[in-house]
Amino acid sequence: MKLIFFKIKVFFLLLFFVTVSVNAQVLTNSQIDSLVQKTMKTFDVPGMAVAVIKDGKIYHKNTYGVRSLKTGKEVNENTLFGVASNTKAFTTAALAQLIDQGKLSWDTKVTDVIPEFKLHDPYVTAEFTVRDLVTHRSGLGLGAGDLMIFPANNTTTKAEMIHNLRYLKPVSSFRSKFDYDNLLYIVAGEIVARVSGKSYDDYIADNFFKPLGMDRSLLSIPAIAADNNRIDGHAPVNGKLEITGNTFTQLATPAGGIYASINDMSTWALAQLNKGKYGEKLQDSLFSERMHREMWTPQTLLRSGRGPYNTHFSAYGLGWFLSDVNGYFQVTHTGGLLGIVSQVTLIPELDLGIIVLTNQQSGSAFNAITNSIKDGYFNIKGEDRIKQYNERRLAGEREEDSIVKTLEAALQKQLKTKAPKPEVTTVLGTYQDPWFGKVTISNQNGDLRFKAEKSLDLVGTMTFYKGTTYVVRWDDASLKADAFVTFTLNTEGKANGFSMSPISPLTDFSYDYQDLDFERVK
Repeated sequence: MKLIFFKIKVFFLLLFFVTVSVNAQVLTNSQIDSLVQKTMKTFDVPGMAVAVIKDGKIYHKNTYGVRSLKTGKEVNENTLFGVASNTKAFTTAALAQLIDQGKLSWDTKVTDVIPEFKLHDPYVTAEFTVRDLVTHRSGLGLGAGDLMIFPANNTTTKAEMIHNLRYLKPVSSFRSKFDYDNLLYIVAGEIVARVSGKSYDDYIADNFFKPLGMDRSLLSIPAIAADNNRIDGHAPVNGKLEITGNTFTQLATPAGGIYASINDMSTWALAQLNKGKYGEKLQDSLFSERMHREMWTPQTLLRSGRGPYNTHFSAYGLGWFLSDVNGYFQVTHTGGLLGIVSQVTLIPELDLGIIVLTNQQSGSAFNAITNSIKDGYFNIKGEDRIKQYNERRLAGEREEDSIVKTLEAALQKQLKTKAPKPEVTTVLGTYQDPWFGKVTISNQNGDLRFKAEKSLDLVGTMTFYKGTTYVVRWDDASLKADAFVTFTLNTEGKANGFSMSPISPLTDFSYDYQDLDFERVK
C-alpha cells in the first residue's frame, strides 16, 4: 500500500511540474532579443548586455547596440560596463571570506580595526560593527556625505573621508531605519584592506576575479579609462543623449567601482546561485554556506507595497536586497552611475538569474527587461512591462519639466521686476562646510559664480531667485543637479552662511545638499 501511495504521489508531482512547464510562458532567445531591442528604442539606450541563467547554465546571453555614440563600436561579450552598486556584494563577500578565516566577525567593532573611525554620536561610534557598515541602518540619511566622492572630480582623500564622518548628523536613531549609504561601504573596504594586508582592489582581484576567471573585470579608474572595449555612459540633456564622465572617485570603489563584462557577471551570478561554489564540478568555494546564508538573511527591514508581484516583505541583507515575489524568494541589487545602470536578479528556488547591463541611466529600461523575463517564469500573461515603465518615466519627466518651467518663469519674472534686488556684494566671499570643504562665491565679469574647492565639477553661475535664495546652474548640464542656494544674513544684511537643496525631485540622491551647512570664513 505504501509503495502504491508513493508511486501515485510521484506521478502527481511529475504531472504538476509538467503542467507548470507547459503553462509557463518562458521567453525564447529570439523573444528576449526582441524585448531588449524594443526596450532600447523606447528608453533611448545606445547599448546593452543581457544574460539569463537557468538551472546552472547560461540560457541566454547576448549584447546589443553600441558601446558609445562617439565611436559607434558594437557592444560584445567582453565589453566593460559599470556595475556600480552591484560591487557591494563583492565587498560583503570579501568580509565573509575573512570571517571564514577567523580574522573578524560580522559583529567586530569597527574601532577595533579602524581606531580613528568616529561618528557624530559617541555611543554609536563605540557600538558600530562591521555588520552595521553594510546594512544601511547607521542613522545617517540617504546618501549622506556622498558629495565627498560624487561627482568624480573630487580631491577628498580616504583619510579625510573617514575623519569627516563625525560631522554628518544622523536623521534617525541607530539601527532603527533603512537609509541607503555609500560611505560606510568604503569603510568596509578599508576593513578588508587592513585585515587582509592587501589593498581592497588587489583583494577583490586575487580572491574573486582570478579564481572565477573574471579576466574582463577592473577596479582601477585609469585602467578602465584606458580599456579599448568599454562603454561610455549616456544621459539625456535637453532631449538629446550626451556622453557623461566618471561618477565616483577611486576612493568609492568598494561601494560601486567595478566594471565588468556580461561574461564575467554571469560567472559571478552562477557562483551566487551555487552558494559560493564554482569550478567544473563545483569543487571549489568562495565562502562557506554559512556565510552565504548570512548574506541572504534579512538584516534591515524595508517598507514596501505589494508591487507587481504580490510582495509581502522587503529587506536588506549583506550587500543584497531581499524580498518575496509571486511566492518566491528574490535576491537582487541595482547599480547606478552617471549614464550607466545595472541590475542583477536571482531567484534561487527557480535556479534563475537575470543580469542587465546598460550604458544609459534609465532604470525603467532594466526593470522592463527583468520583469518581462520574470513574468515568463511566473506564468504571468498580458502584462506590458515596457509600456508600464515608460508611462511612469514620462510622468516623472512631465513633473520635472513642470518644475523647471515654473522656475524659469519665476526667474524671468524676477529679472524683469523693478523691485530692488540684493547687492551681490552681500553674498561674495568664502564659505565652509565641516565635511564638504570650502566654496567661493565671486563676481566674474558681472556673473555670480559658485566654485567648490574639492568638488571640481560643482562650478556654476548663480542667478537671483527671490528673498535670500539664488539658483545655481552647473556648467556641466549632464549632472542634472541644479540647486537652490539660500543665504542667512547678519544684522547688517551681509550673508553669514547658506544651505542648499535640489531644484528637481529627480536629482540623484548622492547630491546630498540637505547635509550641507556653510558658514562664512572670509
